[in-house]
Amino acid sequence: MENTLWAGPHTSIAKGFKAAFDAADKIGANTFQFFTRNPRGKKARALDPKDIGALRLGLEAKHFGPLLAHAPYTMNMASKTEKTRDFAREVFADDLKRMEALPCSLYNFHPGSHTGQGSEKGIDEIVEILNAVMAHEQTTTVLLETMSGKGTEIGRSFEELAAIIGRAEVPEHLGVCLDTCHVYSAGYDIVHDLDGVLAEFDRLVGLERLKAIHLNDSKTPFGSHKDRHEKLGAGSIGWAAFEKIVTHPKLRHLPFFLETPQEDYSGYEAEIQKLRAF
Repeated sequence: MENTLWAGPHTSIAKGFKAAFDAADKIGANTFQFFTRNPRGKKARALDPKDIGALRLGLEAKHFGPLLAHAPYTMNMASKTEKTRDFAREVFADDLKRMEALPCSLYNFHPGSHTGQGSEKGIDEIVEILNAVMAHEQTTTVLLETMSGKGTEIGRSFEELAAIIGRAEVPEHLGVCLDTCHVYSAGYDIVHDLDGVLAEFDRLVGLERLKAIHLNDSKTPFGSHKDRHEKLGAGSIGWAAFEKIVTHPKLRHLPFFLETPQEDYSGYEAEIQKLRAF
């Protein structure tokens, strides 16, 4: 499977993990992303051992790549509000505990927004929670997502990601998920200087930390600092850039996850087919 492109959509686990796998498999995907719980809430569905067993068998039979679990958007470790941080700590700890039961090694989260207290203080809060919850014996790799830089978001620069990872007490289980829409909006020109962006990432963070990519086009222009996903090829990034990304020797081994705005799974299917054609 050395030359296989791992690509898949964001799916729902509302009907179970095996149902999410079936939805991805039906459109020719060989990986998928899912929310660990309601993206706007706290409650997570109970884990069903039979469902997880069926998922595991399906992944092995169809040679799926690593899956990506996505934390809820309400999990803000960097908030200046203690109640919000306590909620984030609780959800993060519960998610990591649940991840140990799943055949899934990657867990992605938005670093958070400092809500006015400044990025340095926000990073302090993130590091405190990571160090309190993560453990050397865990099997899950936790990924910081690159952000577009809207509002008071943390993760808008490789320097901010490096600052978090550099202070982690369990660095062996920390990595990065690069979102193409976000980094382009943040001012990293992956369209005209992909090699330069990767070189800067390698210098500041280390390419060995890059574990997954969110493939999304952008509704807004370069450097807009807005988070507006678009279908692949229909935005300001364009198909030529996505071809370079999925075929790049330093990236093509990674799993690629689609978070593009689609009416149904047929849109993801068409995108995956075109990516595979490259």
